[in-house]
Amino acid sequence: MIKPVVRAAFVAPFLLSALPVSAQDVPSIGAVLSNYADVAEAGYADSLATAKILQGAIDKLIAKPTDTNLAAARAAWIAARVPYQQTEAFRFGNKIVDDWEGKVNAWPLDEGLIDYVDSSYGLDNPENPLFTANVIASKSIMIGGEAVDLSTITKAVLAEKLQEAGGVEANVATGYHAIEFLLWGQDLNGTDAGAGIRRATDFDTKNCTGGNCDRRAAYVKAVTDLLVDDLVWMAGQWGKDGDARKAVTVAKGNAGLKTIFTGLGSLSYGELAGERMKLGLLLHDPEEEQDCFSDNTHNSHYFDVIGIRNVYLGTYKRIDGNEVKGPSVSDLVKAKSPRTDAAVRKALDATVEKMAALRARAEKVERYDQMIGQGNDEGNAIVQASTDSLIAQAKEFERAMAVFELGPAQFEGSDSLDDPSKVTTTKQ
Repeated sequence: MIKPVVRAAFVAPFLLSALPVSAQDVPSIGAVLSNYADVAEAGYADSLATAKILQGAIDKLIAKPTDTNLAAARAAWIAARVPYQQTEAFRFGNKIVDDWEGKVNAWPLDEGLIDYVDSSYGLDNPENPLFTANVIASKSIMIGGEAVDLSTITKAVLAEKLQEAGGVEANVATGYHAIEFLLWGQDLNGTDAGAGIRRATDFDTKNCTGGNCDRRAAYVKAVTDLLVDDLVWMAGQWGKDGDARKAVTVAKGNAGLKTIFTGLGSLSYGELAGERMKLGLLLHDPEEEQDCFSDNTHNSHYFDVIGIRNVYLGTYKRIDGNEVKGPSVSDLVKAKSPRTDAAVRKALDATVEKMAALRARAEKVERYDQMIGQGNDEGNAIVQASTDSLIAQAKEFERAMAVFELGPAQFEGSDSLDDPSKVTTTKQ
């Protein structure tokens, strides 16, 4: 069969993306899933590498608690968020990731569980008996009627005894945000400018501020070492013989594609547009930002959307500058419906553009917690624009799923989007 010839000179540029794809150019589903796993492996490997750099910076801070070393540890934490946030696109569809994710990125957290807090924080919370347990100042605490020995702060104590202690999700004792709180302290500025103001001397056993500096140093050391351990495990899950890789690459029929789209749509809609953005706009609550102690939320949101686009396009730029690239979901969608693929790509680019504008504002004008403040119409509008773009993006993922007849989309929802009337109170 002779293939039709399309003369480029007669094709309008805006129609190129709608041209049919030659069958020989269409990758197999297996090839797409394999590259998807390669992107995941690279992303978690980079997350591990940057966590190890953070680990080294914290070791230096503990050994010599100076303002310079505290600033370096904070910078390392922010850098570690860049690759990790791009891996969030592998959530919500991969059970192994979903079951693990709370160990490393759970939020928001009741910081009074971990360390001293300002009196404005309050003394108790009827929903959380450990609201002000202050592990760093306590050699023992009661959890569910049982005395837990905290005389030595170890990785095992944090992971097995304190993480979600008493079945309360806000009892976050491990992961990036526990480290963030220990490096920055509380952000007491509300919707005014400023992040947390933890002092380097909070880790100085010879010139201690905040009390219990030896235990605070032990906590930040243990929680950072635990983060590295957890990332070692997850990076291995996506390696050649890893269970996460196997689970997606051996999936029958189009099940692997559904896993991918479920992750992309859920992060776009319920998680990022809903729980992380619209909820904060509804409540105008500065606590409703993911990186609330460091005021780094704009970067975390930005790299989430970069991660979503990465997965759809089957590409990832590593921290060393090299690129992982291969057959993608985009290739498969384009083969069946070029116009649908073009619409998804357009939506992805629009979201990145809106989020880049939000990020630029956060760096030059005001931070994210200020943007969502009551009465800040301009800031609110910037956040709402990104939220709207994420919702539109999720709808395009639904249309792409329909191309493969994957059944109804089962994306994560959010009351803030689906039933705002239920969002009536501000969390402590």
